[in-house]
Amino acid sequence: MSEMLDDWPVLPVVISLTTYSSLKSYIDLCCGNVADALESEHHYRICELKLSGIPTSYLERFAGAMRKPFQELTFLRFWVKENTVTSLPDSFLGGSAPLLRQLVLGNCSFPGLPKLLLSANHLHRLSLHRIPDSGYVSPQDLATALSVMSRLESFLLGFRSPRSRPDPASRPPPPLTRSVLPALTRLVFRGVHEYLEDLLAQIEAPLLNKLDVFFFMDVDFVVPQLHQLITHTESFKTCDRAFVCTSYYHAIQFGIFRETNDSPEFSLEIKCRKLDRQLSSLAQVCSPSLLLLSTLVRLDIEDPFIPNPRSYWKDDLETTRWLELMGPFTAVKDLCLSSQVAQYVCQALEELAEERVTEVLPELQNIVLSGFRPLESIPKYIQGFVAARQLSGHPVAVRWRNYSSIRPRSLGAFPSD
Repeated sequence: MSEMLDDWPVLPVVISLTTYSSLKSYIDLCCGNVADALESEHHYRICELKLSGIPTSYLERFAGAMRKPFQELTFLRFWVKENTVTSLPDSFLGGSAPLLRQLVLGNCSFPGLPKLLLSANHLHRLSLHRIPDSGYVSPQDLATALSVMSRLESFLLGFRSPRSRPDPASRPPPPLTRSVLPALTRLVFRGVHEYLEDLLAQIEAPLLNKLDVFFFMDVDFVVPQLHQLITHTESFKTCDRAFVCTSYYHAIQFGIFRETNDSPEFSLEIKCRKLDRQLSSLAQVCSPSLLLLSTLVRLDIEDPFIPNPRSYWKDDLETTRWLELMGPFTAVKDLCLSSQVAQYVCQALEELAEERVTEVLPELQNIVLSGFRPLESIPKYIQGFVAARQLSGHPVAVRWRNYSSIRPRSLGAFPSD
């Protein structure tokens, strides 16, 4: 390889290696060639290095070969094979990457990351996936590193487990001034809510238009910084629709959209198995202090298909949870419900006393049932609520749609790259 490169003009070198679903002999051949290139005297010419699914047997050699500076490097993906964790040395890339524009790390512990990021002030995209517990970086150190990234447009931060929680005893008070990320348009976070709160307390992103959050389950969600970010972000103020999707033994999902978009401007997923915990957790995050909720005019609620719904739904337990969740949506005119969830949501509304019938969803005008065949009569479980609203002078019409799914395509997606 060295002899071949000696005969070529001094051109930039791009190396791409993906080992997923490949034969071992092929993997060994490719990894050997890449390692030779990294170790060669021509390494300084590498401008793009994309390594995905790095096998354990080559981790030490790759990491060792990359201790030196790669001064022309503009794109680096270093993604270790799933169920594997590697620790990158502090001297990785020589501790400096002045031309780096995109950095993607997966399953890596990298104590020297904050130092490297301080030198990478040309970054446009930063993706840190599945950070192991051993790779924990404090929100304060990360915010300091982000403060120099005036060109950063996309930032993804994801932890492997909920053990990536800031130590309460070592959490300093929020700084008096925040670092401004003037180019950031997308933020993706996966971890515990305390970490995100500490990070948001130190940064501002005036151009943000896409926010995706995945929280591990917790008992109490106190997220004033998240509320402040959503409330004061200009692009979110034009949203008019919210979506809720429960998930059987998995998680609950929430999104805020513009009616004309398939993709949510803000999406939230909370990992939790039990339905009552799903509703309780989401109600804590979607509290009245999230002022944007009081401006939305449409609310869609969908549930998974459950072959034996009685094992999933518990009427007496979830009634108050549904009312608590829907409480902040004071401007909603259209409530769209999928087939199985409709009965339980409407029963919760029906349990409101006559004098309180407009206490939840006071501006409601239409209930749209999806996944039903149009009927001449209103289902029994909704008749009482409709009659009470009629008597109150705030009538509600019931309508039907002949298709089952109201779930937007991209809700809950956590990008892999």
